[in-house]
Amino acid sequence: MIDRWDRATADLDPPFAIVDVDAFDANLDDLVARAAGLPIRLATKSLRCRALIERAVDRPGVTGLMCYSLREALWHVGNSTGDDLLVGYPTVDRAALCDLTGDEDARAEVTLMVDSVEHLDLVDAAVGARHRELRVCLDLDAAWRPVRGVHVGARRSPVRTADEAARLARAVAARPGFRLVGLMAYEGQIAGVPDATGSRARDAAVRWMQRRSAAELAERRGAVVRAVREVADLEFVNGGGSGSVESTRADPSITEIAAGSALIGSTLFDGYTRMHPRPALAYALSVVRRPDDRTATLAGGGWVASGPAASSRLPSPVRTDLALTGTEGAGEVQTPVRGRDVPALGDRVWMRPAKAGELAEHLTAYHLVVGDRVVRTVPTYRGEGKAYG
Repeated sequence: MIDRWDRATADLDPPFAIVDVDAFDANLDDLVARAAGLPIRLATKSLRCRALIERAVDRPGVTGLMCYSLREALWHVGNSTGDDLLVGYPTVDRAALCDLTGDEDARAEVTLMVDSVEHLDLVDAAVGARHRELRVCLDLDAAWRPVRGVHVGARRSPVRTADEAARLARAVAARPGFRLVGLMAYEGQIAGVPDATGSRARDAAVRWMQRRSAAELAERRGAVVRAVREVADLEFVNGGGSGSVESTRADPSITEIAAGSALIGSTLFDGYTRMHPRPALAYALSVVRRPDDRTATLAGGGWVASGPAASSRLPSPVRTDLALTGTEGAGEVQTPVRGRDVPALGDRVWMRPAKAGELAEHLTAYHLVVGDRVVRTVPTYRGEGKAYG
């Protein structure tokens, strides 16, 4: 794999990133197969590259986009990237809301996320209470709370119960200028937590938690969907993520699954029993120093993933005989790696990011590799002058 990447990019000077197209396509095929007939809504923040997003949505089984922000969704509408765009998080961007209400195509294609009446109030305040009809989706909190005071999962929506969801649905239905079309519940404690890290005790505890959380959520989400459908004719019920496809598809209330990171196969997804994506994204750094016989220092590369500060958020050398140092990790201006047979001055070291989409915030282009050739160079969001978070 490394030899093939080296041959494909021999005329390029690091830092740069490649996408292995064969691995990307294989991961996409595997994701669609895991969904077993349920459509995949592609999470764009896991790619942040329009060419890759377009490649994925061309695959049968992938329908619709889940965008990070409203401004990103509007950009995709303008580029005809997709015609069914769910904004995965509530927006308070007043200028973007004004653009949405003034664009007939965008109003038909974009669905806003809300979890409270206050979100409706904010929209009305931003664009005026007599605005044209906007599509909205309710965000249901999917975290597991087995006992009072224990919260396992993302802290998202204040809406947890069927009664709360129905109350909000009725508020949307009664509010001029809004139409309730969807419901979403993201089970991050299942989709985003590896269960095969090598620690037997930890992994057993995670699997125990995930089984019980999935059972509780299926029952609660089903009740919520039934209650909301008495108020509105929902077009979709969205759930899941790359790491929870199997348990999400087993919930009969679900009509589509959100996913994206599985296409990249970043290092956080090496530790799952349910999926084994191929590494599809890597970046090359140059060796610029040799402090001693077992250390090679790379230029830059401190592209650490978001989340809790931990070693799991660090990038990793593709060569398993090389490792970051515990004292420096991946640094802003230099990244030392150690091993028995370290590369020479001027050589390159390939790294894999911990998370799927965030590398695109540091580079303006990805080089698409097929076999041992670069077949195309495409801009990332940054390369197109876009920064959405």
